[in-house]
Amino acid sequence: MPGGSRGKVRPAFRRWRAGRPFWGGLLLTLGGAEVLLTLKASLDVILHVGMQGLAGYLLPTVMLLCGVLILFNPAQRLFYSVIGVLVSLGTWMTSNLGGFFVGMLLGIVGSCLTFGWLPDQEPRVSRRQRRKAAEAERALAAPLEREAGQTV
Repeated sequence: MPGGSRGKVRPAFRRWRAGRPFWGGLLLTLGGAEVLLTLKASLDVILHVGMQGLAGYLLPTVMLLCGVLILFNPAQRLFYSVIGVLVSLGTWMTSNLGGFFVGMLLGIVGSCLTFGWLPDQEPRVSRRQRRKAAEAERALAAPLEREAGQTV
């Protein structure tokens, strides 16, 4: 059975993902990982040395931690997103211009997406489901229109 377990995992993952600011947490996590990886770049690649001490490693680690906590504890998303955007901005001074701006921008965008996420929204209806509903309405309306035309 090639797709047996996959048919159960995908809907479960979609339900899990719908209950949290998934993309915001993922982008913040990726931003933190990218900044941490650019700290290990060779001296030829490094543009801005900055404070390479504890702050150079601490801020991207906090970014990474905030991203993971957003994914697994969405109830505290506002606190983690504010900390995430502040720390992302701080990496500009401490970590190779914020991981060559890529990690910093990923962190800022991810934090903003998380801050704007609302848990009480109705899930979006997919385009396929909207088409099926429209076709069903047309199919129900067609016989009623024919009956209305015959009685006049």
